[in-house]
Amino acid sequence: MDTNDEHWMRRAFMLADRAEQEFDEIPVGAVLVSPAGEVLGEGWNRNIVDHDPSAHAEIMAMRAAGKALGNHRLVDCTLYVTLEPCAMCAMAMVHARIARLVFGATDPKTGACGSVFDLVADPRHNHRIEVRGGVLGDEASRRLSNYFRAKRGKPPR
Repeated sequence: MDTNDEHWMRRAFMLADRAEQEFDEIPVGAVLVSPAGEVLGEGWNRNIVDHDPSAHAEIMAMRAAGKALGNHRLVDCTLYVTLEPCAMCAMAMVHARIARLVFGATDPKTGACGSVFDLVADPRHNHRIEVRGGVLGDEASRRLSNYFRAKRGKPPR
């Protein structure tokens, strides 16, 4: 495993923890990193607290990075996210020209970066994103499962 990928995924886990602990949101976190290794944007799920269906962790991180750079293009950047992005987030990444996506757990219901759909690899797009899934995937999956188990009054695994 690439130690940089693991490092940034652990930072995304910290953001996911914030979503859960501070806002009772589904614990998904995202970090957008420049080619030089600088954090350009961070985010966590805020769609419930903000009453905004588009406020997914990935979108929040890309919004922050766009503001930091003064540009809607996030060329050569890597997005780290604890859960495989959905279709909305996948297409936002294509439009932003993200170079690389690294995610933890696959999403068997709405994943759009290789599991249910593979929107980022569609040859009809004018931009391709390198994808690496499963980075600390077991831990990412367990964290999400335990969140939903707690909502149902079940003990963590």
